[in-house]
Amino acid sequence: MAMSDPIADMLTRIRNAQKAQLNSVDIPGAKLKIELAKVLKDEGFIKNYKFIKDSKQGVLRVYLKYGSGYSSVILGIERVSKPSRRVYVKSKDIKPVLNGMGVSILSTSKGMVTDKTARDKNIGGEVICNVW
Repeated sequence: MAMSDPIADMLTRIRNAQKAQLNSVDIPGAKLKIELAKVLKDEGFIKNYKFIKDSKQGVLRVYLKYGSGYSSVILGIERVSKPSRRVYVKSKDIKPVLNGMGVSILSTSKGMVTDKTARDKNIGGEVICNVW
């Protein structure tokens, strides 16, 4: 059966793996998911990621990051724009997540960027998710 929202599936797999305190989680691969993992790594929410080629679509392995006492670095992760309801914002309308403690990840014409980068470059786009 085809998945209706692969990005929501990726975020749910990451959320569930962190609650189970796993070291890594495997996600079916896609270019958009690799870009999302790159932004999460750049922002320090995950340790690393690796794309593993196979005979089908490939597997994206995400290595999770934990703080002291095995506490989760990602406290919350939520999907904003869904296939049924897309959410687009202009650069001046981008709101900070938790007063700047979290990040909003946007898909723009310049690729996947955080809310701060989008405001600095004065570009808007589709809000993919919020992470804090």
